[in-house]
Amino acid sequence: MIRIALLFLFVFCFSGLSAQTIEGAWETYDDTSGKKRSIVSIYKRGDLFYGKIVKKFEGTAPDLCTSCQGDKHNKPILGMEIIEGLTLKGAQYGGGTITDPESGNVYKCYVELENDNKLKVRGFIGFSLLGRTQYWLRKK
Repeated sequence: MIRIALLFLFVFCFSGLSAQTIEGAWETYDDTSGKKRSIVSIYKRGDLFYGKIVKKFEGTAPDLCTSCQGDKHNKPILGMEIIEGLTLKGAQYGGGTITDPESGNVYKCYVELENDNKLKVRGFIGFSLLGRTQYWLRKK
């Protein structure tokens, strides 16, 4: 009986760990005003993770990414993949990029879960010390 209880506890504990994922809808906020800016949907395609803007809120970036370069130039921001190519490395997802649709700049990126409902998103140039961190909240 004790073995069954321990087995149940073991399975329950480890199934909870695998439930923690960056996949899902995340609310982004303005660094200065704290106002909600957008909802980004993060999803897995193959072994890589991507994120696209699925909703914009009033007072956010223009409708088209006029500052973006390459295939994103003058494309709609709504529906744009802004996170590309993240891979899971330990507790962090890294090795990808994030695009700032307001400036058009592309940065190296890593993200990690602070908890089930809070995502740390870090964009940087070169070294992760030279960058900016935002915290996104899981949309409920």
